[in-house]
Amino acid sequence: MMKIDKAPVPLIVPNPHDPRLTERVAGTDQTGAAVEINVPVERPLTLYLNAQEIVTMMTIGDYPEYLALGYLLNQNMLKYDDVVTEVEYDDDLQVVVVRTEHHTNFEQKLKKRTQTSGCAQGTAFGDLLEAVESVALPKAELRTSWLYQMTHTINTMPSLYLEAGAIHGCVLCKEGTPVCYTEDVGRHNAVDKIAGWIYRHGVDPADKILYTTGRLTSEMVIKTVRMGIPILVSRSGFTAWGVDLARQVGLTLVGRARGKRFIALSGEGRIIHDQNLAFVEEESARHKRKGTERDD
Repeated sequence: MMKIDKAPVPLIVPNPHDPRLTERVAGTDQTGAAVEINVPVERPLTLYLNAQEIVTMMTIGDYPEYLALGYLLNQNMLKYDDVVTEVEYDDDLQVVVVRTEHHTNFEQKLKKRTQTSGCAQGTAFGDLLEAVESVALPKAELRTSWLYQMTHTINTMPSLYLEAGAIHGCVLCKEGTPVCYTEDVGRHNAVDKIAGWIYRHGVDPADKILYTTGRLTSEMVIKTVRMGIPILVSRSGFTAWGVDLARQVGLTLVGRARGKRFIALSGEGRIIHDQNLAFVEEESARHKRKGTERDD
């Protein structure tokens, strides 16, 4: 296994031409004609926390370090003050091991759960709800000029979605500029990579905006709050519980952000309407994604 060393903070962006992330697959179209298209790969990655096997995730396979750290942080299995001594990844075995200086709080809980119910994560969601109840999100602002700049930039950047589809993206932004853009077959994996990147490089989340192509669910709200990010934006729609949780913790929640349109259902006080809509372009058909016609 090779040790993954801490590196300088990079600007992570999608690499749609990485041959490891897509495959060419032959088939036929609606007329019966032969076609060949790119599709994203999906491979298992097994995560260990010290000596304890935690979960096997299906992922496209890039940035295993960030995915592993972010998963543990967002599931409240790893605390932000826990000292991670190393992260090891074995490409042949598809295994990533996160080692900490001391045993974590989660390992004792896991032992108890296994003895009583045989379920490794039986009360994980309850733990997450408790973890966000006391969170005080930082003061911040969301200028609509930033929002439109951000969504236009993200929609027109090269991405696996535009290359192959069947993918979700999450983007960490400062004002209107993307600073970390991750993609995966599940939105939970994409946001976990963002969390791992923030943790690994000591990035301040207080002045950041998180953008996702997926729905604004309770899971996405909880993970955003766990990261300490005060603003969550999506091109897709909302769930009722996602909105309720966002309102409870004061998270600014903006959905259906496409072209000139957006809807805010929580934390509207952070929004500053400084953009003249006459100068905002509607979304190009080439860059439309899931959720354009319905919130799927």
